[in-house]
Amino acid sequence: MRPDALNGVCPYYTMYPLNFPLRVLKEHGKRGDWVIDPFCGRGTTNFAARLLGLPSIGVDSSPVAVALAKAKLVSAEPAQVVASAKTILKAAKEPTSFPSGEFWRLAFHERTLTRLCQLREALLDECSTSTRILLRAIILGALHGPRPKRAPSYFSNQSPRTFAPKPNYAVKFWAARGMRPDDVDVLSIIKTRAERYLAEPLPDVEGKVDLGDSRVAETFSDTPKARFVVTSPPYYGMRTYLPDQWLRFWFLGGPDFVEYSQPEGQLKHSSSAFFATEMGRVWKNLASRMTLGARLVIRYGGINDRAVEPMDVLKESLVDSGWRIVTTRSAPDSDRGRRQVRQFLSKPKKAITEYDVYCHLA
Repeated sequence: MRPDALNGVCPYYTMYPLNFPLRVLKEHGKRGDWVIDPFCGRGTTNFAARLLGLPSIGVDSSPVAVALAKAKLVSAEPAQVVASAKTILKAAKEPTSFPSGEFWRLAFHERTLTRLCQLREALLDECSTSTRILLRAIILGALHGPRPKRAPSYFSNQSPRTFAPKPNYAVKFWAARGMRPDDVDVLSIIKTRAERYLAEPLPDVEGKVDLGDSRVAETFSDTPKARFVVTSPPYYGMRTYLPDQWLRFWFLGGPDFVEYSQPEGQLKHSSSAFFATEMGRVWKNLASRMTLGARLVIRYGGINDRAVEPMDVLKESLVDSGWRIVTTRSAPDSDRGRRQVRQFLSKPKKAITEYDVYCHLA
């Protein structure tokens, strides 16, 4: 098994490859250097730091991101995770909350959904141990995805695995093809995934992940002085992180429907200038928490429906931030590794070129 298996516990459509932070930290990092990612997403930078024995801090405004990133910093045996799930289901009663409607009827078999609701309620009640943190991440990763020809590996009817299906479209898709959800063995899927992601022991390294707003200076008030910031902030115009993850958000206590309003703590996209100003607040906050010789490395790009040069937005955000751009390099092919085809017959457009931007404290 690969030592980086845990990094794949639950994919995002917007995730960046592990080799990006690994390369940066291998080239320049030394044991004991703290690493910060103020837009940590699913914790790829934090996991890279852990593999290299570097302590790290992650911050994100998405509860889904934080739940996944937390799992990248803890350890448990596969058998412990399975035993925890068994204990929860053995003691569980009928769930107090059970979503209904055509989408839920076609998305999950009734018995499968019952077990998921029982696990959901138990983990909402208590999820502070390493075992439960990992169990939660494993369930989030298996919550929705394609139906394989062999043993089921997801709980849902046919779905994308990197973003949640939108209810109206999904119902039409399933109904037109006569697709009904399978009554899957929830514990078997958890066991298979626990053995896949937790087979290799990982180093115990200091670190934490917080749900918070990196634009707020107090977010970093207790953060140790760091030598590296390695991050990929939201691209201007990309505002659907939580709606795209609405099913996983539901499992973490969110509503059982898609909510499109922009939650608190996320960067505002009212204009590119305002967005750059908001992002600049984050860079300024970090500058005050760094050691001498600190480096900021940013992977940045854009989306096709914004007529703005992404690098102009990023450069504007760095003005008067305390950071100075030293090097800018085009990242490897932006389409590489995008194996998750949008399964409801939609074809993603070719990605805009991404850049790795290296900065030093001014």
